[in-house]
Amino acid sequence: MIALLLTIVFSVLLLVNFRAHAKFNIDTRIAILLNYPVCFLTGYFHQMDAIPFHWPSTGYSLGILGIGIGFVITFLLSGYSTVKNGMAPTSLANNISLVIPVMVNLFIWKTGGDLTVSVIAGLVLSFAAIYFCSPSSAGTVQKPVIWALVAVFVAYGITNTAFNYLNAAIVQQVGGSISFTLMLLLGSMATSAVVLAYWTFTGGVTWSLRSVLAAIPLGLPNFFSFYFLLKALDAYQQNGAVVLTIYNLGVILLSAFTALIFFKEQLTKKQWVGIGLGCLGIALIIL
Repeated sequence: MIALLLTIVFSVLLLVNFRAHAKFNIDTRIAILLNYPVCFLTGYFHQMDAIPFHWPSTGYSLGILGIGIGFVITFLLSGYSTVKNGMAPTSLANNISLVIPVMVNLFIWKTGGDLTVSVIAGLVLSFAAIYFCSPSSAGTVQKPVIWALVAVFVAYGITNTAFNYLNAAIVQQVGGSISFTLMLLLGSMATSAVVLAYWTFTGGVTWSLRSVLAAIPLGLPNFFSFYFLLKALDAYQQNGAVVLTIYNLGVILLSAFTALIFFKEQLTKKQWVGIGLGCLGIALIIL
């Protein structure tokens, strides 16, 4: 249970980082792109025998690097949406994105079990939750960016689907979960280096020491949120139904209350309804 609580806390800390960036005049893009080396080094020093890597066949290796690229895209979208739309709506869009791998398992891979009434109801409620939790421009100075919520939902769903497939297929072949994670981060670091070089050359970012240092408090919870999720799955004998249900509901609710208490993000009744629908939808899908 401790590992499960820790992965929820570290996941919410990622959103707290994004939310605090605007307050401290930090360029979220620089912090995100530099967090991957921090994340990689954290994993390496946690388990130094994870290197040298045992790379799988070419197709799987390209898939690993591709997911690493997907991590960068989804993290950038999440950071942007948190700044523009707030923690609670972004957290909801992120966590209910699990409906995408569920639908892939059901309709494409045929490994998700039967399409029950409970699953159908959960899918419908999860999609409805995005609408209800979307920020309203009424009474706010900053116009909400609805497309960012949809992009977070789609990007995380696709990335998680690919990750789940490769994790099940080759994680033992490449040396275990930590080795697999570090290999993914190689793709993320390579992508980050290219993007940062391009933005620096074109003047797309303005470098500052605070933006660089912000990668440290972002990279540490990024690694440990994943690490403790794996530990929680081990503790519950890989019972993803229990772990993922508690994890997703916990992140959604803790994000909402953290945003309210520390950042004074006042949610409307409509948004609270959206959070409730999202929690119920997740529970119906997984349980």
